[in-house]
Amino acid sequence: MRVFPCVPAAQPSRLDRVTAAPAPFPSEHEQAAHELDLATALVLGAPQAGRSLDLLVNSNRIHPEGALVFACLLAVTGRDDPAQFWWQFAAGSGSPTAAYLLHLHHLRLGETRDAAYWRDQAERLAANPRSNVRSYRAKAPLLPEDVRHDILARCHEGLHPRLPAALEAVVNRLTVTADDDDYGEIPQPGSALVDELASPETS
Repeated sequence: MRVFPCVPAAQPSRLDRVTAAPAPFPSEHEQAAHELDLATALVLGAPQAGRSLDLLVNSNRIHPEGALVFACLLAVTGRDDPAQFWWQFAAGSGSPTAAYLLHLHHLRLGETRDAAYWRDQAERLAANPRSNVRSYRAKAPLLPEDVRHDILARCHEGLHPRLPAALEAVVNRLTVTADDDDYGEIPQPGSALVDELASPETS
């Protein structure tokens, strides 16, 4: 009889944990919350995220992609109401991704009617994309590489994505120039926000 040595199973690497498919969640609300976290992480990690946010801040034109990125940035710092405001701004300006994130946002709260509305809007916007959408060459990433990796890893482990304290402090310093009746204080992106987020001094 041939005897095979017992080799202990290798511990999964950090990369394995990031790329492994997460198990489904027990309820629709929890699944929606997880999918919203994951979508937010992917938006912030996209190569064009920094450029889109910079155009939102430093351009005279409306840039829904920049509003989408800014909303996701607010979401990972726990500002759900202002994030909803900016997602609605982005969706109203033609972003199907923002509309779908609003669908997930309302679904996790159990607001099924609003969730259905935004899903319909996402499908409509995706089927009829804006004709004036421009492609922009990506510059530096919005967030440092280790931060992007950690945000995605937390999502795949079923945890809520968060920014390091130094980067969260950058968001906390944003000017609040509006106090909305429905969403409370609405932070506004500053002209130096992209540089401050990508700076090694804040990572």
